[in-house]
Amino acid sequence: MYTSFLRLTSVNLHIDGIGKVLIERSEKAKRLTISVRPLKGVRVAVPPHISFEKAEQLIYTKADWIKEHQARMQQHEEKVTVYDHATEFRTRHHTLRLLTHAQYSMRCVVQDGYISVFYPAFKNVRDNDVQKFIRKSIEEAYRKEAKQHLPQRVAYFADKFGFSYSSVFIKNAKSRWGSCSHTNNINLNLHLMRLPEALCDYVILHELAHTVEKNHGPNFWALLDRISGDARGLDRKLKAYRISIY
Repeated sequence: MYTSFLRLTSVNLHIDGIGKVLIERSEKAKRLTISVRPLKGVRVAVPPHISFEKAEQLIYTKADWIKEHQARMQQHEEKVTVYDHATEFRTRHHTLRLLTHAQYSMRCVVQDGYISVFYPAFKNVRDNDVQKFIRKSIEEAYRKEAKQHLPQRVAYFADKFGFSYSSVFIKNAKSRWGSCSHTNNINLNLHLMRLPEALCDYVILHELAHTVEKNHGPNFWALLDRISGDARGLDRKLKAYRISIY
């Protein structure tokens, strides 16, 4: 017998052999879709016209597929850094420094080449909330560096290859390295600052190519290949990196 649901927007289930599963109503979903993502877990997106009961049935039907992907995602999750006082972590221009203080709150200062994270002396640096704050602080450093570096790099390549664009926006997107709007605004992820220079440049060129070719058809890849040198090869290398895993 399946769980009885009211008209909910989301519900968390515990499925034997799988664990926690989020079933969530999505206005954008056109069909039932299961995703298994690092640090996010298992999620079922449910279109407005489909019941949560149907979604639960799908979980049992796809149990083997889910377990297979959970094993892969666990491998990625094991690569997530746990920051402590022995951790040597550096962005392009800032070094992480973990410090305790006599306050109950946490504080971050990004300046003079350091990401200085202050956390309460009574807490363990490995506590989940401290780890989340450290990662948030690191992202602030990446944002600062991205604002200084990425717009200049877009302008350089646009001038070099004759592209026109509207504006550059730096975002902390969860699933995309970059995007190009229909008005040719270039949106770039602050996590590009984590990538090797060649892959960071590839994403910029990818989005500039979209100012001319708005899809991923043959003309787009031909254009991107001309300006990047090896579009498909660089795209394969980019897939080895995950935005949330560092």
